[in-house]
Amino acid sequence: MRGVPILLLLPALALAQAEPPLPAEFTACLAELRTQAQREGITNDQFDVAMSRIEPDQTVIVAMGNQPEFSTPIWQYMAGLVDDKRIAEGQAQLKQWNKTLERAEKVYGVDRYTVVAVWGVESNYGKIMGKRPLVRSLVTASCYGKRQAYFRGELVSVLKILGSGDIEVDLLKGSWAGAFGHTQFMPSTFQRLAVDFDGDGRRDVVSSVPDALGSTANYLKQAGWQSGQPWGYEVRIPAKYTGPSGRRTKIHLDDWVKHGIQRVDGKPLLGDAKAALLLPAGARGPAFLALRNYDAIYSYNTAESYALAIAHLSDRLRGGKPFRKSWPTDDPGLSRSERFELQERLALRGYDVGEADGLIGPRTIDAVKAFQVSEGVAPDGYAGQRVLKALRKQ
Repeated sequence: MRGVPILLLLPALALAQAEPPLPAEFTACLAELRTQAQREGITNDQFDVAMSRIEPDQTVIVAMGNQPEFSTPIWQYMAGLVDDKRIAEGQAQLKQWNKTLERAEKVYGVDRYTVVAVWGVESNYGKIMGKRPLVRSLVTASCYGKRQAYFRGELVSVLKILGSGDIEVDLLKGSWAGAFGHTQFMPSTFQRLAVDFDGDGRRDVVSSVPDALGSTANYLKQAGWQSGQPWGYEVRIPAKYTGPSGRRTKIHLDDWVKHGIQRVDGKPLLGDAKAALLLPAGARGPAFLALRNYDAIYSYNTAESYALAIAHLSDRLRGGKPFRKSWPTDDPGLSRSERFELQERLALRGYDVGEADGLIGPRTIDAVKAFQVSEGVAPDGYAGQRVLKALRKQ
């Protein structure tokens, strides 16, 4: 990173001195961040320049508890990310960046449709990359909330990016959590997996579409992408299905056949592979068998609705059809406060949900299934209004 002339810093320093002092707890946190940065090879001068006039961003603190992947009903989430306009724009991007995507396929073995789908879901093809300064966002998340250790690591990675000269500080803007660029890399992910795909000597996922697409393909390859294989497919389950389900429950395709699972397109379940049965809206909604490539997509941003949106958009970009089965919109999802209530009511009845945090993760889904069994209904694990109303009646 190039040093900033002291004369350029003097006006900012004078303004900072005229402003009210920072809260004592935030000042103490900055001191801790400086010590950690020093251990990682960041000089005091680099740290001081990056932290010039820094202060907490209250909007980041609010955003920490309001992630749409966990709070929006999946049919609403999917509808907002996979529509005719995004499909058409994605197909136009496929044509515009055909040579770059062809080269990425050859180098990394990841199909172009999935790479462009990540781009479409993450930033609407570069139209929405986030406007929050990364340093400020990550300093805030490093000093407040439940994941301070994680965000402190991301902050150090941002400081190293600035030191490398790959991306200028004015361009390092993104989401409240620190993701940035066309495909929203976290800083530590950028450090590990970003590539210079346009050959200009810099890894710039903000200003260079080739760098962003190549880096995304590299990420998926390193996440275990299996070239030439699908992410999965929509399936049909038997009426009143009560068998295994969930992303972590993987069994061989032959065993899914024994459970009565069939592809909606009529093709046989063939192949020497294990898959997981996904019921994101319960047994009354669309069902999917997810293979290894789904896990690679899921690792990009660990939320089932997010991964399914990318998977489905990739299918639509290659000419696939909408889901055959409709979403069960007569059982709406829960608000954040209702999700807290659901977890608390389950815990009061002895079900293990871990900490009540308003996020519907694997433990809460398992608890919902167990409650559904006690109620004599199909244990699909869907945390909707029906389950909450049943808990309230008790």
